Amino acid sequence: MNNGERNSNDMTAISLTIKNASELSGLGPTKLYELIKTRKIEARKEGRRTLILADSLRRHIENLPAVS
Repeated sequence: MNNGERNSNDMTAISLTIKNASELSGLGPTKLYELIKTRKIEARKEGRRTLILADSLRRHIENLPAVS
């Protein structure tokens, strides 16, 4: 395995692309951009790519109201 590859057993993703975050969370890309704009989740830019901090997205989802 080269340094650019990662094995899910030895490292958890620290950031997600909008597409990956959408697939994993069930939230659409537009909603994710809205959450970034309103600072409800943290993101960073790498060139043109927006990377969502995985822990930030996880915290946001965990803090949503429970279904009663």
